[in-house]
Amino acid sequence: MNIRNTRNKNKQMSETIILGMMLACVGGFLDAYTYICRGGVFANAQTGNLVLLGIRIAEGNLIGSLKYLIPIIAFVLGILIAEIVRKRYKNSVRIHWRQIIIVVELFVLLGITFIPNGGWYDMIANVLVSFVCSLQVQSFRKFNGNAMATTMCTGNLRSATEYFYNYLDNKDRSELHRSFQYLAIIIVFIIGAAIGAIASIILGVKAIILSCIVLSIVFLLMLINNQ
Repeated sequence: MNIRNTRNKNKQMSETIILGMMLACVGGFLDAYTYICRGGVFANAQTGNLVLLGIRIAEGNLIGSLKYLIPIIAFVLGILIAEIVRKRYKNSVRIHWRQIIIVVELFVLLGITFIPNGGWYDMIANVLVSFVCSLQVQSFRKFNGNAMATTMCTGNLRSATEYFYNYLDNKDRSELHRSFQYLAIIIVFIIGAAIGAIASIILGVKAIILSCIVLSIVFLLMLINNQ
C-alpha cells in the first residue's frame, strides 16, 4: 500500500500545473536562448526545420539540408530515449522515470555551456537543445489531466481558446478553469522567453545555466514528493 501511494504521489507531482509552468518557463527560455545566442533559430519545435529541409532538397542543396536534418534526427532520438527510459523504469519505486529524464536534460544543458559561439558550434548546441526539448515534450505531456506542451504553445493556444468557447457556450466553469490553466502555461512560456532573452544578452552562452537551476528545482520537488 505504501509503495503504491508513493508512486501515485510522485505521478501527481510530475503532472501538476505548477510543475508544468516551471517546465514551460524552461521551454520559453531555451527558445530565446537559441535565437539570440545560437544563430537566430528556434530549436524547440521541428516544423520549421521540416519546411526548410524540404526547401533545401527542392533546391538540390543536399549538404545544406543537413543543417535541418540533423536537429530532426536528434529530436526523434530524444523521443525514442524517453520511451526507453519510461518502459525500463515506469515501475521503479526508488526513482520516478521522469526524474531520470530531468537529470539527462540537466547534464546535456550544462554541457552546452562549454560550447562556444559561431558556425558549427551553434549547430551542435541547437541539436542538443532539440534533443532536450524532445525528451521533455515526450515525458511531460499531461498536467491536471489536460494534455499540454511545455516546449511549444500552438496546441496550448488552441486548447485555451476551445475551452473558453465551451465556457461561453455552456457556462460550465470547469471549462473556464481549464482555459485558464492553458493560458497560465502560455504566459509562463512567454515569461521564460523574456528571461531567456535578457539573460542571453547579459551572460551569453552561459545563460543556459539558469534553465538548469529551474530543472534542478523540478527534480527536487519530485524527489521530495517521492519520500
